[in-house]
Amino acid sequence: MISVDVRSKSYGDVPVLQDIQFDVEQGQTVAILGPSGIGKSTLLRLIAGIDPKFEGTVSRPKNMAIVFQEPTLLLWRSVFDNIQLIHPELSESAVREALSEVGLADKADLFPGQLSLGQQRRLSLARGFAGNPDLLIMDEPFVSLDEKTADEMLTLTERLISKTQPATIFVTHDTTEAARLATQILTLDGQPATLKIKETLK
Repeated sequence: MISVDVRSKSYGDVPVLQDIQFDVEQGQTVAILGPSGIGKSTLLRLIAGIDPKFEGTVSRPKNMAIVFQEPTLLLWRSVFDNIQLIHPELSESAVREALSEVGLADKADLFPGQLSLGQQRRLSLARGFAGNPDLLIMDEPFVSLDEKTADEMLTLTERLISKTQPATIFVTHDTTEAARLATQILTLDGQPATLKIKETLK
């Protein structure tokens, strides 16, 4: 189980987050909603351990994957290498299976710059799920995609989460995405932001 207890987070003298507490168990998906600039991505960085400067505690597993809003791929490495370098424990066949899972089996020898944005997002997902993470963190992974591509990505993500069963925390501004993927929705509101609404969906 992932346990989040952020008592306060400030940037200098400006308070950003306050009194945020929730747990996520294996197989559960929590969506975090809220307006732009409210602190959603900041909260994810605290949960992931990227930013340790806050008052509170976060209990997380070591086997964790993060899918950022931007694909953050190694542009000078092949599609295949973008997975194998992050997961050197995987065999060649396992890497190719991970690519096949996201529809990129025939793109292994290309470079990320030769892929569309949707394909880059698929590669980012494949890299995240390849290590069978216990905790998956996603920061607006479907933003800037056209409706058809976003729907395909949502379907793919649903399938991978169902297969891998990680505890999942993802930020989105889209209530439709949240309702489709999440077992629980948490909404950030106020200044400093705190959890105002909790809705259990499944």
